[in-house]
Amino acid sequence: MKPPICLLLCFLLLVGCNGEHKLTFESITYSEKECPGCPKVHIEVPKALERTHLSNTINTVLEEELIALLVFDDDIEASSISEAVQSFKNGFEELKKLYPDETTEWEAKIDGEVTFEDKNILTIALKSYLFTGGAHGYSTKRFLNFDKRKGKEFENRELFKDSDHFEHFAEAKFRIQEGIPQDNPINSTGFMFEEDKFHLPENIGFTDNGLMLLYNQYEVASYADGIIELTLPYIEVKNYLSRKMKPQGY
Repeated sequence: MKPPICLLLCFLLLVGCNGEHKLTFESITYSEKECPGCPKVHIEVPKALERTHLSNTINTVLEEELIALLVFDDDIEASSISEAVQSFKNGFEELKKLYPDETTEWEAKIDGEVTFEDKNILTIALKSYLFTGGAHGYSTKRFLNFDKRKGKEFENRELFKDSDHFEHFAEAKFRIQEGIPQDNPINSTGFMFEEDKFHLPENIGFTDNGLMLLYNQYEVASYADGIIELTLPYIEVKNYLSRKMKPQGY
């Protein structure tokens, strides 16, 4: 039995309305051909395809982040990802000339993904792992938040109606998660906040599960403690946010 045409049209209209705010992305891969003794470089990030100011902003910000992560040669002012990769390779070669018997293979692995999108906000998480010698590599995660209405990247303070008010709320939640008594100094259990005072992380991003506060290695704790994440459900933070949002499931 065929469904009534009116029901079919309603279904198509609903699907269209739910997806109309979504941008179109394709995955772009940059990978260096592997060779013995050469640095390993693998990059996979989303690229916005629409010919709009917003898409251009997203792609430009992503490119600038990748360049900043990869530039190691001061003689190269990289203006593209390929030039930044060459800078990374040059940095390895220069070190190899100085210490031919001690230099281990360098590696750069960077992946990006869209972690949240509604009609007002888009968030991309950029995860990187860099090894440039020493005892271990260094992993980081960077959130890039975009104001879709204005076609620009958010600064963290712009995410909130009152960032100081939100900071007090976040500290209470952080203490609960990490088992720090509310009346004790924030560093009383081993954290390393500057001046023993809680502060919001450099990386704050939207995910399907809530607003994530992310402290990278060394930011407020030792390397061994790794990346520290605090995810706050949207039902708890919606009154602090500067933009109205309606995540899936809320």
